[in-house]
Amino acid sequence: MASSCRCLTKTTPHFHSHFHPIIAFYSSLVFSLLFFQLIHAIPRSSTIPNVADTTTTNFELYKIRAHLRKLNRPYLKTIKSSGGDIIDCVPSHLQPAFDHPLLKGQNPLDEPERPRGYNITGENEMKVKEIILSQEWRQSGEECPKGSIPIRRTRKEDVIRADSIARFGMKPVIRRSSTGTGHEHAVGYVVGQQYYGAKGSLNVWAPKVATSAEFSLSQLWLLSGSFSSGDDLNTIEAGWQVSPQLYGDERPRFFTYWTNDAYQATGCYNLYCVGFVQTNNKIALGAAIFPTSVYDDRQYDITILVWKDPKHGHWWLEFGPGILVGYWPSFLFAHLGAHATMVQFGGEVVNTHPYGAHSPTQMGSGHFSCEGPNRAAYFRNLQVVDWDNNC
Repeated sequence: MASSCRCLTKTTPHFHSHFHPIIAFYSSLVFSLLFFQLIHAIPRSSTIPNVADTTTTNFELYKIRAHLRKLNRPYLKTIKSSGGDIIDCVPSHLQPAFDHPLLKGQNPLDEPERPRGYNITGENEMKVKEIILSQEWRQSGEECPKGSIPIRRTRKEDVIRADSIARFGMKPVIRRSSTGTGHEHAVGYVVGQQYYGAKGSLNVWAPKVATSAEFSLSQLWLLSGSFSSGDDLNTIEAGWQVSPQLYGDERPRFFTYWTNDAYQATGCYNLYCVGFVQTNNKIALGAAIFPTSVYDDRQYDITILVWKDPKHGHWWLEFGPGILVGYWPSFLFAHLGAHATMVQFGGEVVNTHPYGAHSPTQMGSGHFSCEGPNRAAYFRNLQVVDWDNNC
């Protein structure tokens, strides 16, 4: 793809919410590279508002405190990162997922069978200098005790930045099959079969985001249902994201998302609602990733695998080489309860500019794909999982 691309100076490529078949591949085929067309670099924005400038009434503060009591669980230990995140080590059985009536009183499941043909150490066709990326809160060497999970503490300021308390931790409603949604994508996808998982390695950047109402991410999607029939779409999503509104800064963070109704009323990021069951005491959803890739220099990958456990039917998430994070119970989904019908790898930005104007918010590194693998964002070593749990 890079060889057929032209770098255009002083020109911003157009993104569309429609999908184009950038790649197509079968479940056993591995692709080494997928580059994305990226918008130009810009200075880091100074327009992101300070939450202290926001006026909040006493009644709103009362509702916010009530919501914080629901989100922030009793903890055994607290770890503070150098960047200011507070990580609470919450007993596993007290995590939000176990508020669900179908999970109450249960314990997290044991490790599932991994897909056959998945190389746990990863390939290295590009000869990228790979390391196991750490999260910022782990730099001190501390971790949560066994039997607990790390949860990034939600603060008052986080909720104040949201559009509403009711939709805190949720994506805006998206109509991805039409233009003018405000969400712009550069994706490669595979469709036409039944898919039971997906895996890819993606380099991590810190793109500039123009306003607090916008975000930039790189992720994989597993999807089933319809894009155009209202609330029929099911998705499972994982990757890295820069979202000033959600996190209060412009650092890339490891995140997950799910929805059962096209982002209407179900699902959320990370552990902000009943849904994802975390089993790992070393990885915190929503925590900053460190270090990040450097233009024309060292690249830092994360590898993400999501697959459907053939024994119990739940969707498991693996981060890095063999690090199981947890799972989405199959009963959360109507269509994904069976399998996915599409897999996507790519980038997404929110563009709040009206009338077709493009936001200066960057996707990926903020550079065009033809500049090469040490300068542009990429996915590599792409795989999908078939019905027989084979990559």
